[in-house]
Amino acid sequence: MEGKEQDVSLGANKFPERQPIGTAAQSQDDGKDYKEPPPAPLFEPSELTSWSFYRAGIAEFVATFLFLYITILTVMGVNRSSSKCATVGIQGIAWSFGGMIFALVYCTAGISGGHINPAVTFGLFLARKLSLTRAVFYMVMQCLGAICGAGVVKGFEGKTFYGSHNGGPNFVAPGYTKGDGLGAEIVGTFILVYTVFSATDAKRNARDSHVPLLAPLPIGFAVFLVHLATIPITGTGINPARSLGAAIIFNKHRGWNDHWIFWVGPFIGAALAALYHQVVIRAMPFKSS
Repeated sequence: MEGKEQDVSLGANKFPERQPIGTAAQSQDDGKDYKEPPPAPLFEPSELTSWSFYRAGIAEFVATFLFLYITILTVMGVNRSSSKCATVGIQGIAWSFGGMIFALVYCTAGISGGHINPAVTFGLFLARKLSLTRAVFYMVMQCLGAICGAGVVKGFEGKTFYGSHNGGPNFVAPGYTKGDGLGAEIVGTFILVYTVFSATDAKRNARDSHVPLLAPLPIGFAVFLVHLATIPITGTGINPARSLGAAIIFNKHRGWNDHWIFWVGPFIGAALAALYHQVVIRAMPFKSS
């Protein structure tokens, strides 16, 4: 493929992320100088000829695969026990989701930006941090990775046990309405994507450069806190790929009945976070410390 040898030999990325996540977000500028990343074009067909583009997609696939594998396996471990007190419980499930996001964002930030979530990708696209070409490619790879990750867990647990113990799909819990579930997903995803924007903002990094910040840490912690709050309501989606992968492998009515909530809610939450960041946060005057 044209450009592949050059990318590999030089370690170059011809089309870098406009909104890097993780350590790459803090290292792109020297000192306290502030540099506004240029907006991404809507379409960038030349990306399709670059190996770095496909390398980033592979990174998103692998990261989402590992994310679903660890988190769904944790959920199944809790479901396997007759008493949650004998397992890691809800707190452990929340830690597995938050901890994996922390680790995987850290690992993939310099390759793909470390999205691991179509809602995050959608929010960054709306803020013109990446092209539509890259956004669609990322979402496809994230969903494929999630399906494979959940499928491996089903293979480990066995079809009968996996099906009889819910298999990790998201659904609105009894006692809550669909509106409750939708609201929980909107607010939860807003918190996550808002944290992503804040932790990786070039202006904030320059203005508050005296404050050490490892971007994957607040992002992972936000995921952990949202799970603590909303697992009893929806099982916590805030990631359409996670919800889709678990629903496809579980493949029962319960997994599909409320599935639309776990796409509509996260996308609305991501859009609101992108709007809030662009209108409110980015409008703040820059004052270097």
